[in-house]
Amino acid sequence: MTSSASAPARIRIGSAPDSWGVWFPDDPQQVPWQRFLDEVSEAGYEWIELGPYGYLPTDPARLADETRRRGLTVSAGTVFTGLHHGPAVWDRTWAHVAGIAALTRAMGAEHLVVIPSFWRDDKTGEVLEDRTLTAEQWRDLTTQTERLGREVRDRYGLRIVVHPHADTHVDSEENVSRFLDATDPDLVSLCLDTGHYAYCGGDSVKLIETFGERIGYLHLKQVDPEILAQVVTDEVPFGPAVARGVMCEPPNGVPALGPVLDAARRLDVDLFAIVEQDMYPCPPEKPLPIACRTRDFLRSCGTPARAPDTPNRPGK
Repeated sequence: MTSSASAPARIRIGSAPDSWGVWFPDDPQQVPWQRFLDEVSEAGYEWIELGPYGYLPTDPARLADETRRRGLTVSAGTVFTGLHHGPAVWDRTWAHVAGIAALTRAMGAEHLVVIPSFWRDDKTGEVLEDRTLTAEQWRDLTTQTERLGREVRDRYGLRIVVHPHADTHVDSEENVSRFLDATDPDLVSLCLDTGHYAYCGGDSVKLIETFGERIGYLHLKQVDPEILAQVVTDEVPFGPAVARGVMCEPPNGVPALGPVLDAARRLDVDLFAIVEQDMYPCPPEKPLPIACRTRDFLRSCGTPARAPDTPNRPGK
């Protein structure tokens, strides 16, 4: 079999609590975690992320049992950081990271998604700090992220993948390129979120082609270009923009995911591609039909119906 024929099996498709409107460990507007696990399995996904720490059970034995009996496996955990504030925030950051990293490793995953802190509150829109980093803050961001990558690797055997995100300092093509140029590839990889990158004006295919060796993980997401244009004009914060529907169901937005997946396959490396359609808050009956349609759409883009067996499944 040729490499081109086998390459699609190297993209492992999953989903996440985010696609069920889950942003917080505990929120009355969110579906219960049991319903999320039931429905993500029903929709045909095998891989999931942990989501906000504390939403899913944090006891590894219980979580392993709950996921295993639904045919699910964890691909990554997620942490939020403010590392541009320098060494002064290290202890607080590590206290947040350590428990999540331990659970992620216990579940057999190998990746930790790192999201930089927001410069304005994602719910209220309150400006928390300047949206542009100083040169000193950039140095702190890059050196402390490398430190995090080293510590997470050495203590937990995980690879950090930094997630460019709207309303953070790692967002646009310029800032993502600057961040990648200033960090060690052996310690820091990128979680390319196609929706957030488009939200901030970036071209995902170009990024993959330019920094292919730094792409360690994918989030598949689209934005509605008409809503995005209004959001940008009105300077709407990310949270209210999501409530307006700026993140939309594929294939109704941008970027086109077929070319993104094709570019990712050409890297010829194993990659997770986790579907995340931000839609907090949303009615509890809304996520499952979207998840099913999205999984069918991604199959039409050449992703396999079932992921290949891999060595990082729990118990293997």
